[in-house]
Amino acid sequence: MRAVSDDDAPLLHDVMPWSVRPLRIGRGWPMAPDPATLRDRWALFTAARGEAERAALLYPTRARGLHSRVAQLPGHRTPTTALAGEDGRCPEPVMIQHGAHDRQWLIPDHRLIDAARPELWRVLDDRQIFAVERAYLPEVREPAVAFSALLPDGRSPAGRPGRIRPLFRQPGGLDPNLAPGLVGLLSEQLAADVTAEDVLAWIAAAARPASGGCEVPFPTDPGDWRAGLALGGRLLWLHTRGARLSDPAAGRDPAGPRLPGGSRPYVRAPLPAAPRQEELEYDPDGRELQIGAGRISPVSPAAWDRTAGGVRVLDAWWERRTAQGTPGSLEALRPPVWTRSCTSDLLEVVSVLTLLAELDAERDTLARALSARPGRTLTATQMRDAGVLPVPAARRRPASVLGHREEGPDGQFALV
Repeated sequence: MRAVSDDDAPLLHDVMPWSVRPLRIGRGWPMAPDPATLRDRWALFTAARGEAERAALLYPTRARGLHSRVAQLPGHRTPTTALAGEDGRCPEPVMIQHGAHDRQWLIPDHRLIDAARPELWRVLDDRQIFAVERAYLPEVREPAVAFSALLPDGRSPAGRPGRIRPLFRQPGGLDPNLAPGLVGLLSEQLAADVTAEDVLAWIAAAARPASGGCEVPFPTDPGDWRAGLALGGRLLWLHTRGARLSDPAAGRDPAGPRLPGGSRPYVRAPLPAAPRQEELEYDPDGRELQIGAGRISPVSPAAWDRTAGGVRVLDAWWERRTAQGTPGSLEALRPPVWTRSCTSDLLEVVSVLTLLAELDAERDTLARALSARPGRTLTATQMRDAGVLPVPAARRRPASVLGHREEGPDGQFALV
């Protein structure tokens, strides 16, 4: 991480000091596009009686094997005994954020996940918003940060995965993960009542990628701040698909993003019952997705071309649902037919990508305004003088969640 000079914008590393590395699952089969497939895979795994057969299905690693004993994931009552003798029901799958724009289901069993990052699960609730810093890719034009109301796995298709930064360090929207004194400095500078959600909305609008780390220029002008909050609120609402920052008066429906009638994508010709990976194509003239004989339109070129980690979002989404697993592996067990829920999710992803692309010009306008003249943003010197920088080392570590009991290996309990 580079040092911040006196005139630099602060880094996200300092603005949101507590961060966690991405999840490392270690095997593909505990994650799938639908929960029914995960239950089927679990049933096949627990039906294997010989240890050699069960080990081959598990896909053991140095971190996890049939005899690993680990604690439960916070909030999930799963067994903590070894998988070698597991014969119970599949733990209830949970939805997570896979990469920047995909949603997958995961078996929340710590025995299956090499590095589950329990500290993230402890602060996951209906107030939390996660910021995921993206890998710096100078050759592509992408936002520096993605956001999620779901637990994110932090996956990046290219480059080194970024860090996951929860907005709150404790459940219930308590103890914002912000540099101490930052909210007070902004409130004084902008003559406004600044909240933690406001700071995150500003990050969504103004954060910019840089080789030494994501930069966050904070404004000195109240007009810039108000424009950034309106833009950032909409970006957070889109990234979380309406789960956070909803505001009907501002056009942010709690039910989630929807395009206007003339721009809303529809299925114009039925999709194949079992589509293949190579069948996804795009016709820019007709503005439609072609899936075998199936057709979805209208789909804007901007939605089709949208990338995350240098990879086209729709290509990655499609691959997760059509790629064939290795024969004989649990990943090879996939849904027998294409479901209506898959189609609905595809339409929603297209809508979100379209609406995000429409906000790119506003992000560019704000960026130009902030760089238009000296003094329009707070400098590192001003933030040091205000005591915001440097950030105390303790703020980079997770908070203690007092009274939170978790079952450890073989049923032992501990306070965290």
